[in-house]
Amino acid sequence: MSSETENAGEEMAMNSEVVQTQDNQESEAIVQSASREGPSRESPNPMQQVILGKVVVNIGVGEPGEKVSRAVTLLESLTGQRPVRTVAKKTNRDFNIRKNDQIGCKVTLRGERAASFLRKALEAVDLTISEKAFDDYGNFSFGIAEHINIPGTQYDPSIGIYGMDVCVSVERKGYRVMRRKMKARKIPRNHRVSKAEAMRFIRDNFNVRIV
Repeated sequence: MSSETENAGEEMAMNSEVVQTQDNQESEAIVQSASREGPSRESPNPMQQVILGKVVVNIGVGEPGEKVSRAVTLLESLTGQRPVRTVAKKTNRDFNIRKNDQIGCKVTLRGERAASFLRKALEAVDLTISEKAFDDYGNFSFGIAEHINIPGTQYDPSIGIYGMDVCVSVERKGYRVMRRKMKARKIPRNHRVSKAEAMRFIRDNFNVRIV
């Protein structure tokens, strides 16, 4: 029984290594294709053109109080839009957090305001994004360790230094059919934005290097 168990364990380990190798090779192929191909050609069909859907900027403070108010002030000054406060979903006694405590803030940007902030946020990370930051549906995220890395931002002692998460959604026109309240529908597979398409869009429009 022990030898059979050991053989089964070795076989499972080998299978997992094969799957991991295949995933790595697929990721490398996507990065290489996105890096080597020329500028992406716009489809004559306007519904097939890839666009910037939205940019969500989140600051998690982790505790209620004055820090949240300062984070709200900072985020509003960076984005030009008033953020909403985020609350804890459950109680965590280790961190002295109770359910519904305000522990952060976030703002959702669209249109030109989203593109303008994204350009500055990408400069804060040296215009470099890891391919692991992209998912299979045209979304990617990255973090900014200190907000003073954003161009044009100066340190304010009354606010301090905050880090933030930037989440970007790349999509095509027509995605609203899956978000509408009445008669919502799934997006067909051939209309979804792939990982490679999202990489090419960010590379061509924001001069980002994918690593």
